Amino acid sequence: MTLYHDIAAKIRDHIDAGVYPPSSRLPGVRRLSQQFGVSVSTVVQAQWQLENSGVLEARPRSGYYVSQRNWPQPDTPAPSQPDTKPTPVTGQELVLQLAQAANQPGFVQLGAAVPDASFMPMRAFQRSMTKVARLHGMRAANYAFPPGLPELLQQIARRMYLAASRVTAGRILITNGCQEALALALQTVAQPGDIIAIESPTFYGLLQAIESLGMKALEIPTDPQTGISLPALELALEQWPVQACVLIPNFGNPLGSLMPDAHKQQLVKLAKRHRLMLIEDDIYGDLGFSHERPRSLHSFDAEGVNVIYCSSFSKTIAQGLRIGWMVLPETYFPRAEYLKYVTNLAAPTLPQLAIADFLAHGSYERHLRQVRNRYAQQVSLFTQAISQYFPAGTKVTQPKGGFVLWVELAEGVDTLQLTQRMLKQKASIAPGQIFSATQKYRNCIRLSCAQPWTEELEIMLKELGGWLQQTQQEPCKQ
Repeated sequence: MTLYHDIAAKIRDHIDAGVYPPSSRLPGVRRLSQQFGVSVSTVVQAQWQLENSGVLEARPRSGYYVSQRNWPQPDTPAPSQPDTKPTPVTGQELVLQLAQAANQPGFVQLGAAVPDASFMPMRAFQRSMTKVARLHGMRAANYAFPPGLPELLQQIARRMYLAASRVTAGRILITNGCQEALALALQTVAQPGDIIAIESPTFYGLLQAIESLGMKALEIPTDPQTGISLPALELALEQWPVQACVLIPNFGNPLGSLMPDAHKQQLVKLAKRHRLMLIEDDIYGDLGFSHERPRSLHSFDAEGVNVIYCSSFSKTIAQGLRIGWMVLPETYFPRAEYLKYVTNLAAPTLPQLAIADFLAHGSYERHLRQVRNRYAQQVSLFTQAISQYFPAGTKVTQPKGGFVLWVELAEGVDTLQLTQRMLKQKASIAPGQIFSATQKYRNCIRLSCAQPWTEELEIMLKELGGWLQQTQQEPCKQ
């Protein structure tokens, strides 16, 4: 945890304890800096974070005030405790069924982690798309064979510096989204039957990749705040021949956890001792609620041999572009490049040109500054609605970035049945069991907050809470 995160937590604790009641003015930054023994800039960063989270509100020429909040903050789920033994992935057919059912007009889309178009920089990006289509018409119609277009590779290399990763364009491979990057990484370092360590719960797209490649998943206990348990991972490495570990250290999906820098450093050292390849999914790294971009796990791999980095622009520019990338150690790069070529020849050329232009002229960074605040507000609104409408005892994660919430309901609630019921009402949620190789977390759901807050949406959440009041006592089918 960075220093300003620590100060923000202390201020929040004071607010929760009633030291600073709703609508009261917070002391000035100089007084707070003296009180906590930190710099003024650290206090300012902490206040920014609390403002983004909806805890504070800024009033011009007056300072920061505690937001009106007549709802209690729900408890956070406890760290997961999966069975740490390798297992084939099952039950992932459900994901496609849910996606197909929910991808219809008029649906309230809370299941898929796909931002509504209103959260994307469509107007600004269209200008880049039109521009490069006019300037590079013939080039845009040709294949951009691996590793990808030089101008995009260069722009990505520059952005990687913001995550403290120093890479050259020659180590970057353009892919069809982050999903393909993860699949290529797994194929590059592992074989069918190999054991892959994962967070639990984890992104179901990763489970699908493991399943399709004939590999086995080893679920590792994960904390909703700090991510994968390093002691549990080390114990698993001593028991099983784990070939790779795939994780989302920055605002993980579905928990929203943020691995502290000290843990990232320890993890890379652990991987080096056990000759373990780490595959990092950093697709949410640019969407932190604070004004500081978290470091990548890759940035701690000084020798550049233990981490494969994967990401994309699907969550920040547009999911339909299908442009992602991966950064690979020199040893593995030729293999991944060849696999990319034989899989689908190349990533789309026109989107590569447009994204390169979009990044080069600062439009991307301007968009990020705006959308981070919006996602922080959305997460706060959803959390408030859950606190108000869901049954007492419901637990909710407190992410510091991204736009998903993991909701833990009472034991015995079968969220698969709840999902089917909601689909009939033209609304989608993601049931917890699709985030586990062994279909655990049947009493959990993931909600996507990247939808405009409307009266219809609030009514749907209220109805969902009402259904839960009725069903939480029903026995869960095992």
